[in-house]
Amino acid sequence: MRTSTKRFRLDEMRGAAVYDRDGDKIGSVEEIFYDEASRQPEWIGVGTGFFGTKRVLVPVQGASTHEDGIRVAYDKDQVSDSPDVDSDEIYGDRERQLYEYYGLDSHVAGGRASDGEFERRAADATESVTRSEEELVVGKQQTEAGRVRLRKWVETEPVALDVELQRETARVVREDIDEPVSNDERAFGNEEVEVRLRAEEPVAAKRTVAKERVGIEKDVQTQTDTIHDDVRKERVDVEGDVDRT
Repeated sequence: MRTSTKRFRLDEMRGAAVYDRDGDKIGSVEEIFYDEASRQPEWIGVGTGFFGTKRVLVPVQGASTHEDGIRVAYDKDQVSDSPDVDSDEIYGDRERQLYEYYGLDSHVAGGRASDGEFERRAADATESVTRSEEELVVGKQQTEAGRVRLRKWVETEPVALDVELQRETARVVREDIDEPVSNDERAFGNEEVEVRLRAEEPVAAKRTVAKERVGIEKDVQTQTDTIHDDVRKERVDVEGDVDRT
């Protein structure tokens, strides 16, 4: 009986036979538990067989291909008596218990289990390719679209205002009288009367008066622009004998 030690992919061996270290069959591959941190396979879930309905996990460490399946590094009785696992995740005390049972270096540091947990993945023989395509993502950014500036300066312009002015004038008024004069000597002689005439003249002064307040308010207008670009998209063609229904 020849045992191959070449590298193999566990996720391609769903349903493959599982043998103990002596070559005795103990079940088949049902599921693989991966470490979430390293993404490496850690445990092989062995399917039903002589274990009945008990879920049994065997370390991947030390496993190799054997005939049509996998040979693990433990004997049949040790695998049979391994702790039962009834959860799809392994962590904490359950993880520590399994490592101690199989005599492996655990992920326990400082008395606590590591933050790493194991998730179950079904192990099957499905081959696949991943199809990718580009998507056009459109965003927005603020840019300067223009400027508005208020600037004030001083200019001089001529102004003409009309004003009404008053001016006193003199006119001679004559009135006929017929009265006797009591003192003949005073009735005759030189006499002079002076009357002052007044007139208005324009006087100008300047004052500063606020006439207008000018400000700037911003409004928002909404418009729709169309972004044109080319995106790449992968296509998958299926060739050969395959059921296309």
